[in-house]
Amino acid sequence: MKKFLVLQSDFGLDDGAVAAMYGAAYFTAPEITIHDLTHGIEPYNIFQGSYRLFQALTYWPKGSVFVSVVDPGVGSQRKSIVAKTKSGHYVVTPDNGTLSHIAKYVGLDQVRQIDEAVNRLPHSQDSHTFHGRDVYVYNGALLAQDNAFFESLPIQLDLSELTYLDLGDPVVSEEGIQGTIDILDIRFGSLWTNIPLETLQANNIHQGDYLEIVIKEHGQERYREQVLFGRSFAAVAIGRPIAYVNSLIRLALGINQGNFALGYKIGTGNQWTIHIKKVKGA
Repeated sequence: MKKFLVLQSDFGLDDGAVAAMYGAAYFTAPEITIHDLTHGIEPYNIFQGSYRLFQALTYWPKGSVFVSVVDPGVGSQRKSIVAKTKSGHYVVTPDNGTLSHIAKYVGLDQVRQIDEAVNRLPHSQDSHTFHGRDVYVYNGALLAQDNAFFESLPIQLDLSELTYLDLGDPVVSEEGIQGTIDILDIRFGSLWTNIPLETLQANNIHQGDYLEIVIKEHGQERYREQVLFGRSFAAVAIGRPIAYVNSLIRLALGINQGNFALGYKIGTGNQWTIHIKKVKGA
Protein backbone atom coordinates (compact mmCIF):
# COMPACT_ATOMS: atom_id res chain seq x y z
CA MET A 1 0.00 0.00 0.00
CA LYS A 2 1.37 3.40 -0.99
CA LYS A 3 2.10 5.92 1.75
CA PHE A 4 1.19 9.40 0.54
CA LEU A 5 2.56 12.72 1.77
CA VAL A 6 0.97 15.78 0.10
CA LEU A 7 2.62 19.18 0.46
CA GLN A 8 1.17 22.69 0.35
CA SER A 9 2.88 26.01 1.04
CA ASP A 10 3.19 29.65 0.07
CA PHE A 11 6.87 29.13 -0.78
CA GLY A 12 6.59 29.17 -4.58
CA LEU A 13 9.07 27.28 -6.74
CA ASP A 14 11.61 30.01 -7.40
CA ASP A 15 14.19 28.82 -4.86
CA GLY A 16 15.21 25.63 -3.07
CA ALA A 17 12.69 25.62 -0.20
CA VAL A 18 10.32 23.00 -1.63
CA ALA A 19 13.20 20.79 -2.75
CA ALA A 20 14.64 20.97 0.77
CA MET A 21 11.29 19.79 2.15
CA TYR A 22 11.27 16.87 -0.28
CA GLY A 23 14.80 15.98 0.76
CA ALA A 24 14.04 16.14 4.47
CA ALA A 25 10.96 13.95 3.99
CA TYR A 26 12.78 11.30 1.95
CA PHE A 27 15.71 11.39 4.39
CA THR A 28 13.25 10.68 7.22
CA ALA A 29 11.04 8.12 5.47
CA PRO A 30 12.53 6.88 2.15
CA GLU A 31 9.57 4.64 1.25
CA ILE A 32 6.86 7.29 1.18
CA THR A 33 5.49 8.93 -1.97
CA ILE A 34 5.41 12.73 -2.07
CA HIS A 35 3.04 14.88 -4.13
CA ASP A 36 2.29 18.60 -4.28
CA LEU A 37 -1.11 20.12 -3.63
CA THR A 38 0.18 23.60 -4.44
CA HIS A 39 3.05 25.89 -3.52
CA GLY A 40 1.31 28.89 -5.06
CA ILE A 41 -0.70 30.04 -2.05
CA GLU A 42 -0.54 33.83 -1.85
CA PRO A 43 2.15 34.69 0.74
CA TYR A 44 0.73 34.67 4.29
CA ASN A 45 -2.83 33.95 3.06
CA ILE A 46 -4.03 31.43 5.64
CA PHE A 47 -7.58 31.48 4.27
CA GLN A 48 -6.36 30.26 0.86
CA GLY A 49 -4.35 27.50 2.49
CA SER A 50 -7.39 26.40 4.48
CA TYR A 51 -9.62 26.37 1.39
CA ARG A 52 -7.19 24.46 -0.84
CA LEU A 53 -6.91 21.71 1.78
CA PHE A 54 -10.71 21.40 1.75
CA GLN A 55 -10.70 21.34 -2.05
CA ALA A 56 -8.35 18.36 -2.29
CA LEU A 57 -8.12 16.36 0.93
CA THR A 58 -11.07 13.96 0.71
CA TYR A 59 -10.16 12.82 -2.80
CA TRP A 60 -7.04 11.11 -1.46
CA PRO A 61 -7.01 7.64 0.15
CA LYS A 62 -7.62 7.41 3.88
CA GLY A 63 -4.37 7.60 5.81
CA SER A 64 -2.86 10.17 3.44
CA VAL A 65 -0.94 12.92 5.22
CA PHE A 66 -1.09 16.59 4.24
CA VAL A 67 1.53 19.12 5.29
CA SER A 68 0.32 22.71 4.94
CA VAL A 69 2.80 25.49 5.63
CA VAL A 70 1.36 28.98 5.42
CA ASP A 71 3.00 30.26 8.55
CA PRO A 72 3.43 34.01 9.03
CA GLY A 73 3.95 33.31 12.75
CA VAL A 74 6.89 30.94 12.25
CA GLY A 75 9.16 30.85 15.31
CA SER A 76 6.54 32.46 17.57
CA GLN A 77 4.47 30.89 20.33
CA ARG A 78 1.79 29.54 17.94
CA LYS A 79 1.40 25.77 18.27
CA SER A 80 2.44 23.17 15.72
CA ILE A 81 -0.23 20.49 15.42
CA VAL A 82 -1.33 17.28 13.73
CA ALA A 83 -5.03 16.80 13.05
CA LYS A 84 -6.79 13.53 12.36
CA THR A 85 -9.95 14.23 10.37
CA LYS A 86 -13.24 12.38 10.53
CA SER A 87 -12.54 11.27 6.96
CA GLY A 88 -9.42 9.38 8.10
CA HIS A 89 -6.79 11.82 6.79
CA TYR A 90 -4.07 13.73 8.64
CA VAL A 91 -2.96 17.37 8.43
CA VAL A 92 0.30 18.71 9.86
CA THR A 93 0.21 22.50 10.12
CA PRO A 94 0.49 25.53 12.40
CA ASP A 95 -2.48 26.27 14.65
CA ASN A 96 -3.30 29.52 12.86
CA GLY A 97 -6.64 28.85 11.17
CA THR A 98 -5.43 26.54 8.41
CA LEU A 99 -7.80 23.81 9.63
CA SER A 100 -10.90 26.02 9.43
CA HIS A 101 -12.52 24.63 6.27
CA ILE A 102 -11.62 21.05 7.14
CA ALA A 103 -13.10 21.48 10.62
CA LYS A 104 -16.34 22.93 9.27
CA TYR A 105 -16.97 20.80 6.19
CA VAL A 106 -15.11 17.52 6.89
CA GLY A 107 -14.79 17.38 10.67
CA LEU A 108 -11.91 16.87 13.09
CA ASP A 109 -11.54 13.70 15.14
CA GLN A 110 -8.46 14.53 17.23
CA VAL A 111 -5.68 17.10 17.25
CA ARG A 112 -2.31 16.59 18.91
CA GLN A 113 0.48 19.05 19.54
CA ILE A 114 4.00 18.66 18.18
CA ASP A 115 6.80 19.40 20.63
CA GLU A 116 9.01 21.54 18.39
CA ALA A 117 12.04 21.00 20.63
CA VAL A 118 11.80 17.20 20.35
CA ASN A 119 9.92 16.22 17.20
CA ARG A 120 12.07 17.87 14.57
CA LEU A 121 14.69 17.14 11.92
CA PRO A 122 17.99 16.14 13.53
CA HIS A 123 20.53 18.95 13.89
CA SER A 124 17.96 21.65 13.08
CA GLN A 125 17.58 23.03 16.59
CA ASP A 126 19.26 26.35 15.74
CA SER A 127 16.93 27.04 12.80
CA HIS A 128 13.78 28.99 13.71
CA THR A 129 12.43 30.25 10.37
CA PHE A 130 11.97 27.09 8.28
CA HIS A 131 9.61 24.90 10.28
CA GLY A 132 8.19 23.65 6.99
CA ARG A 133 11.36 21.61 6.58
CA ASP A 134 12.47 21.17 10.18
CA VAL A 135 9.14 20.42 11.91
CA TYR A 136 6.16 19.95 9.61
CA VAL A 137 7.50 17.81 6.79
CA TYR A 138 9.63 15.83 9.24
CA ASN A 139 6.60 14.89 11.34
CA GLY A 140 4.50 14.46 8.22
CA ALA A 141 6.97 11.96 6.79
CA LEU A 142 6.99 9.91 10.00
CA LEU A 143 3.20 9.95 10.00
CA ALA A 144 2.94 8.95 6.34
CA GLN A 145 5.38 6.12 6.96
CA ASP A 146 3.22 4.84 9.83
CA ASN A 147 -0.06 6.46 10.87
CA ALA A 148 0.48 5.02 14.36
CA PHE A 149 3.01 7.82 14.89
CA PHE A 150 0.01 10.03 15.64
CA GLU A 151 -0.64 8.12 18.87
CA SER A 152 2.93 8.74 20.02
CA LEU A 153 2.33 12.49 20.29
CA PRO A 154 1.34 12.79 23.96
CA ILE A 155 -0.45 16.15 24.06
CA GLN A 156 -4.06 16.00 22.85
CA LEU A 157 -5.68 19.41 22.35
CA ASP A 158 -9.27 20.46 22.95
CA LEU A 159 -10.81 21.15 19.52
CA SER A 160 -12.61 24.21 20.89
CA GLU A 161 -9.27 25.84 21.76
CA LEU A 162 -7.85 25.76 18.23
CA THR A 163 -7.61 28.86 16.05
CA TYR A 164 -10.41 29.14 13.47
CA LEU A 165 -11.12 31.67 10.75
CA ASP A 166 -14.55 33.27 10.38
CA LEU A 167 -15.97 31.43 7.36
CA GLY A 168 -19.56 32.54 7.65
CA ASP A 169 -22.68 31.03 6.09
CA PRO A 170 -25.01 32.19 3.32
CA VAL A 171 -27.87 34.39 4.47
CA VAL A 172 -31.35 33.90 3.02
CA SER A 173 -33.90 36.72 3.20
CA GLU A 174 -36.80 38.17 1.23
CA GLU A 175 -34.20 40.03 -0.82
CA GLY A 176 -32.57 36.79 -1.98
CA ILE A 177 -29.41 34.94 -0.98
CA GLN A 178 -26.21 36.62 0.18
CA GLY A 179 -22.88 34.83 0.27
CA THR A 180 -19.17 35.53 0.01
CA ILE A 181 -16.66 35.05 -2.78
CA ASP A 182 -14.26 32.68 -1.10
CA ILE A 183 -11.65 31.93 -3.73
CA LEU A 184 -10.86 31.85 -7.45
CA ASP A 185 -10.53 29.08 -9.95
CA ILE A 186 -7.22 30.80 -10.50
CA ARG A 187 -6.22 30.02 -14.07
CA PHE A 188 -9.66 30.82 -15.48
CA GLY A 189 -10.68 33.60 -13.09
CA SER A 190 -14.01 32.10 -12.04
CA LEU A 191 -15.46 33.17 -8.68
CA TRP A 192 -16.24 30.40 -6.18
CA THR A 193 -18.80 31.30 -3.54
CA ASN A 194 -19.84 29.76 -0.23
CA ILE A 195 -23.43 29.19 -1.44
CA PRO A 196 -24.14 25.44 -1.75
CA LEU A 197 -26.45 23.99 -4.39
CA GLU A 198 -28.87 22.82 -1.70
CA THR A 199 -29.43 26.43 -0.61
CA LEU A 200 -30.28 27.40 -4.19
CA GLN A 201 -32.67 24.49 -4.59
CA ALA A 202 -34.35 25.18 -1.27
CA ASN A 203 -35.13 28.66 -2.60
CA ASN A 204 -36.55 27.42 -5.92
CA ILE A 205 -33.47 28.31 -7.98
CA HIS A 206 -32.62 25.75 -10.65
CA GLN A 207 -30.47 25.47 -13.75
CA GLY A 208 -32.13 27.33 -16.60
CA ASP A 209 -33.23 30.22 -14.39
CA TYR A 210 -31.87 33.73 -14.77
CA LEU A 211 -30.41 35.37 -11.69
CA GLU A 212 -29.83 38.99 -10.86
CA ILE A 213 -26.32 38.99 -9.45
CA VAL A 214 -24.84 41.89 -7.52
CA ILE A 215 -21.25 41.82 -6.22
CA LYS A 216 -20.09 44.27 -3.57
CA GLU A 217 -16.76 45.10 -1.95
CA HIS A 218 -17.14 46.45 1.58
CA GLY A 219 -20.78 47.21 0.68
CA GLN A 220 -19.94 49.17 -2.48
CA GLU A 221 -21.41 47.76 -5.69
CA ARG A 222 -18.83 46.47 -8.18
CA TYR A 223 -20.95 44.36 -10.54
CA ARG A 224 -24.62 43.92 -11.46
CA GLU A 225 -26.10 41.83 -14.26
CA GLN A 226 -28.74 39.23 -15.06
CA VAL A 227 -26.96 35.94 -15.64
CA LEU A 228 -28.06 32.49 -16.73
CA PHE A 229 -27.72 29.74 -14.13
CA GLY A 230 -26.52 27.02 -16.50
CA ARG A 231 -25.08 23.54 -16.58
CA SER A 232 -21.67 24.49 -17.99
CA PHE A 233 -19.84 27.27 -19.81
CA ALA A 234 -21.09 26.11 -23.21
CA ALA A 235 -24.63 27.17 -22.23
CA VAL A 236 -23.73 30.78 -23.13
CA ALA A 237 -21.89 32.46 -26.00
CA ILE A 238 -18.14 32.99 -25.81
CA GLY A 239 -17.41 36.05 -23.70
CA ARG A 240 -20.69 35.90 -21.77
CA PRO A 241 -21.00 35.37 -18.00
CA ILE A 242 -22.62 32.29 -16.51
CA ALA A 243 -23.54 31.10 -13.03
CA TYR A 244 -22.89 27.38 -12.52
CA VAL A 245 -22.26 24.68 -9.93
CA ASN A 246 -18.54 24.13 -9.37
CA SER A 247 -16.67 20.95 -8.46
CA LEU A 248 -17.37 21.48 -4.74
CA ILE A 249 -21.13 21.76 -5.46
CA ARG A 250 -21.30 25.46 -4.74
CA LEU A 251 -22.39 28.41 -6.83
CA ALA A 252 -19.69 29.87 -9.05
CA LEU A 253 -19.58 32.66 -11.58
CA GLY A 254 -17.43 32.64 -14.70
CA ILE A 255 -17.13 33.73 -18.31
CA ASN A 256 -17.13 31.32 -21.24
CA GLN A 257 -13.51 31.40 -22.42
CA GLY A 258 -12.82 34.51 -20.37
CA ASN A 259 -11.57 35.60 -16.95
CA PHE A 260 -14.28 37.02 -14.70
CA ALA A 261 -12.01 38.15 -11.87
CA LEU A 262 -9.68 40.08 -14.16
CA GLY A 263 -12.41 41.37 -16.44
CA TYR A 264 -14.42 42.91 -13.62
CA LYS A 265 -11.62 43.40 -11.07
CA ILE A 266 -13.28 41.16 -8.47
CA GLY A 267 -11.38 39.84 -5.45
CA THR A 268 -11.95 37.29 -2.71
CA GLY A 269 -12.56 37.28 1.02
CA ASN A 270 -15.33 38.21 3.44
CA GLN A 271 -15.31 41.80 2.19
CA TRP A 272 -16.51 40.56 -1.22
CA THR A 273 -20.20 39.64 -1.04
CA ILE A 274 -22.46 38.23 -3.73
CA HIS A 275 -26.21 38.83 -3.72
CA ILE A 276 -28.48 36.70 -5.90
CA LYS A 277 -32.18 36.49 -6.58
CA LYS A 278 -34.24 34.78 -9.23
CA VAL A 279 -35.44 37.07 -12.02
CA LYS A 280 -39.21 37.05 -12.01
CA GLY A 281 -40.80 35.75 -15.18
CA ALA A 282 -37.51 34.34 -16.51
